[in-house]
Amino acid sequence: MTVFTVIQAGLLVGGCVFMIMLLMAWRRNRKQEAQTKILPIGLIGGVANFCDTLGIGSFAIKTAGYKQFKLVDDQLLPGTLNCQAVMATVFQSLIFLTAVDVDPTTLVSMVIAACLGATVGARLVSGWDRQLIRIVMCGALLVIAGMMLAGQLKLLPLGGMALGLTGWKLAIAIAGNFLFGALMTVGIGLYAPCMTMVYLLGMHPLAAFPIMMCSCAFLSFFSAGGFIVRNRINSRAALVVAITGPIGVVIAAYLVKSLDMHVLAWLVIGVVLYTSLTMFRSWQQGRPQAQNEPAPSPVLSGSDA
Repeated sequence: MTVFTVIQAGLLVGGCVFMIMLLMAWRRNRKQEAQTKILPIGLIGGVANFCDTLGIGSFAIKTAGYKQFKLVDDQLLPGTLNCQAVMATVFQSLIFLTAVDVDPTTLVSMVIAACLGATVGARLVSGWDRQLIRIVMCGALLVIAGMMLAGQLKLLPLGGMALGLTGWKLAIAIAGNFLFGALMTVGIGLYAPCMTMVYLLGMHPLAAFPIMMCSCAFLSFFSAGGFIVRNRINSRAALVVAITGPIGVVIAAYLVKSLDMHVLAWLVIGVVLYTSLTMFRSWQQGRPQAQNEPAPSPVLSGSDA
């Protein structure tokens, strides 16, 4: 039995366990979530995972859509996004795992690092209040946009031919994926930073696909499970994208081979920047007013006059 066979078996088992947990959560919460609009959520989730399969990422697209149309509460957004990622990334991993002959040691070590990061991050983030989630997502999205923009403008030396890493490069990759796994739990996708890091470390661009997809699939089991146990998700929204997400994945993987990735990447940069701005505005609007502010003086200063 090869390493890849073990990974595939783990993906299938993890996906089945997750679906059982999600269905149980939906049964518990179906009354209070009855007003959740599944049609627009399902459509946004399908389109986002279509783009996700191309390596663009889905979290920013989903976040922008959900905030624009007020579909998911901000406080439940990180957990919902993580749950929505599970089945789509399972399908992506099964499709792309055997498409690239990536080094098993590099693949497994980076996947384990991402899972550990997501486990730690889920425990921390599940206790954060809405305002903290907003400002963390705002800053992290801005960083991701800057990294993607630098890559598009050829400011970073991206790419190489290696299919595996050793020594200090492997250590950096492991540490980076641990951090990216933790960021997943605040609604920040792993794909863009992981792909950028792999390029910077001199690996072949295609090697990023099985690494980032398997990382997201396995870490999503941990992060999504933590959010489900703490009931910090919209299970109705998560369940509908567990159906439409894989549909978008299959369409992108098998039917759409000639889309202009460069144009799509520019589009997502705009979406990420827009989402970061809206998160910051929401954070500003949610700040409490000072309780004991002195009354303003009726006398105008020179600048006021």
